[in-house]
Amino acid sequence: MRIAVVPGDGIGKEVVAEGLKVLGKVEELFNVSFDFEEFPFGAEHYLKTGETLPDWAVEELGRFDAIYFGAIGDPRVKPGVLEHGILLRLRFSLDLYVNLRPVKLYHPRLTPLKGKERIDMVFVRENTEGLYAGSGGFLRKGTPNEVAVQEMINTRHGVERAIRFAFEYAVKTGRKKVTLVDKANVLTYAHDLWERVFAEVSREYADIETDHYYVDAMAMKMVRSPEVFEVVVTPNMFGDILTDLGAEIVGGLGLAASANVNPEGTGMFEPVHGSAPDIAGKGIANPLAAILTASLMLEHLGLGDAANAVEKAVEKVIAENRVTPDLGGNLSTSQVGDAVVEALEVVV
Repeated sequence: MRIAVVPGDGIGKEVVAEGLKVLGKVEELFNVSFDFEEFPFGAEHYLKTGETLPDWAVEELGRFDAIYFGAIGDPRVKPGVLEHGILLRLRFSLDLYVNLRPVKLYHPRLTPLKGKERIDMVFVRENTEGLYAGSGGFLRKGTPNEVAVQEMINTRHGVERAIRFAFEYAVKTGRKKVTLVDKANVLTYAHDLWERVFAEVSREYADIETDHYYVDAMAMKMVRSPEVFEVVVTPNMFGDILTDLGAEIVGGLGLAASANVNPEGTGMFEPVHGSAPDIAGKGIANPLAAILTASLMLEHLGLGDAANAVEKAVEKVIAENRVTPDLGGNLSTSQVGDAVVEALEVVV
């Protein structure tokens, strides 16, 4: 299986190295073979060449079975340049229309919520439309009368395939409920479409329970009763915001994995935390999000047993407190990677 590796910027390089270490152990334990090829795209490449992601690279990366991505972002580059030029371009060009983000509590000590022991929901975030589609512009820019317009794009095709993916994912993983999150009481056109399509698609899945929250009510409910959610489907921007809240209630961004997928094509797998330039190079970055992201990649590649083993290994090192300082431990980035490799040998 061919995997493109894009470590990117900041701690991306450090955490991807640990993910690759774990994937190397997976090769040994599960008798599989990965062909890794690294690409240099990120801030350093942009500063040297002036290019974010050339056309040939988009085409080339699309030929791989998966893309394992670290992080992008650098104080020397204006915010948005790398995000739009690399991440969003890959999402749109490769039609990675679902951003899959698990929110799972691996140990009760990690949550700031009193008395919560079980949190296990998965967000299905529509990934190529909404406010992130980049439609809009300026009028009289730079003047006192400037107008900025950002348009929310929602197509029947895009909405339906994201919702259908959520129901299919629930069936595949044995989950019993799908929740729609929108703001149809204010966004009366765009999210009316979401509600109508959700109602229509849900009729095809009679065994799956459904419910619905407006996004503000969802934010409150996630803090008060996160255990009631299983699969959550939501438009692009709300998914972006709510999954960061989700990460915080299960231990922080150091555990937040994500997958950008198209079931009929390749997938791009990246930890949510970003490049964190303030801790880059210090050896304290938490690699568990990148390792859990590798688990999502293994699942996408049809290696479900290996994916489950990696997740169990992560759960084991967390239970043993063999973690970085952000989770209350005292291990370095590399030591945590080593601990997961050791745990893999035990759980398999």
